[in-house]
Amino acid sequence: MAATDETGPAGQNTTVPGTPPPAGPPADPDPRTGARMPRWLPRAMVLALALIAVFQLGSWAFHQLTGLLINVLIAFFLALAVEPAVSWMAARGVRRGFGTFLVFVGVLVVGAGFVTLLGSMLAEQIIKIVEDFPQYLDSVINWINNHFHTELRRVDIQENLLRSDWLRNYVQNSATGVLDVSAQVLGGLFRLLTVALFSFYFAADGPRLRRAICSVLPPARQAEVLRAWEIAVNKTGGYLYSRGLMALISGLAHYVLLEFLDVPYAPVLAVWVGLVSQFIPTIGTYLAGALPMLIAFTVAPWYAVWVLVFVVVYQQFENYVLQPKLTARTVDIHPAVAFGSVIAGTALLGAVGALIAIPAVATLQAFLGAYVKRYDVTDDPRVLGHRGSGGAGAIGRRVRGLWAQRRPGDEGAGSSEARVGAAGAGAPGSGAAGASGPGESGTAGAS
Repeated sequence: MAATDETGPAGQNTTVPGTPPPAGPPADPDPRTGARMPRWLPRAMVLALALIAVFQLGSWAFHQLTGLLINVLIAFFLALAVEPAVSWMAARGVRRGFGTFLVFVGVLVVGAGFVTLLGSMLAEQIIKIVEDFPQYLDSVINWINNHFHTELRRVDIQENLLRSDWLRNYVQNSATGVLDVSAQVLGGLFRLLTVALFSFYFAADGPRLRRAICSVLPPARQAEVLRAWEIAVNKTGGYLYSRGLMALISGLAHYVLLEFLDVPYAPVLAVWVGLVSQFIPTIGTYLAGALPMLIAFTVAPWYAVWVLVFVVVYQQFENYVLQPKLTARTVDIHPAVAFGSVIAGTALLGAVGALIAIPAVATLQAFLGAYVKRYDVTDDPRVLGHRGSGGAGAIGRRVRGLWAQRRPGDEGAGSSEARVGAAGAGAPGSGAAGASGPGESGTAGAS
């Protein structure tokens, strides 16, 4: 019985030696020891959130500092413009800081003088218009009464105007607008001071700034940076100096015309035309000529026409004679490229972009021209704008060649040869010509 008990259910689980044990029932999964989150995922999420936060912070800082960055860009180009003058004085023993100060004082004196003259002219014109306004109003009222048979009076119009709600609202809006204008003026003065300070430091410490930039670059990159800096200085300075010379010539030419026509404020108007016409590309001449035309119209209507004709003629002289000679070595870019760069600069940075667009594009063009490899162009007529042999030009050359071969003494011979050739050409293809006998050919020969 004991052996039977030992060989019962316990004996059934015994396995033969050498055979694998049977697989047990599947274990229940423990939720605490299931699929775990990868170790890199939390760090990746934190890194992504940090990058998003840095991007948002950088975008906010960039939008907040856009005005400062634009001021620094203007100051940099202004420093490039005065760099040749400062370097010229530094080469002759003048300290760079003092030379930069002299250049800025000269620019400030010229700008202040121009603004003062222009402001005094505008103030006098406004005072004159205000004083003569009753006379203008009386003339208009008399013209209306004579043509429309009305009985208007200046006193009634003034009283109605003073009592109108439109004037009251206009005065209130103007009172609030004065504060806005004052804030804009103060902001403009602060911006001008910022640009002046940055440009002064850029020009006075130009060598130190270049040394600081090159100190973090390898020698090969240092040569490229210095070359780009030199190109930018040459193009920007050359652009401003050539424009200044053309502004002087334009101002003198318009001054002679305005003095000849006895137009008031001729010196101020000449300076206005010279500066606006040269530093506002493409359309600056016509914008500058509007003010002299208006002042000349107050003297005599025909004087305004003469000013308009002179402005148009001088613009053509400047575009085709004066400007190519003065800007050939400084800013040699195509007029279409200049106009497109001005539009792009205006779209990006407004009036500031319009001013710095041309020197920036000229600098980029010169820098690329130094590194872009160029090849000799083939002597294909299409490169020169000529069409192929089947075009109208070839037909014209053939006609001229035939006309040159035709001489007055050979007209009869040429006509008989043409008739004989036509007969010979028609013989193989025509049955009648092929059937003709010797007599007919003799007759044709006799003729």
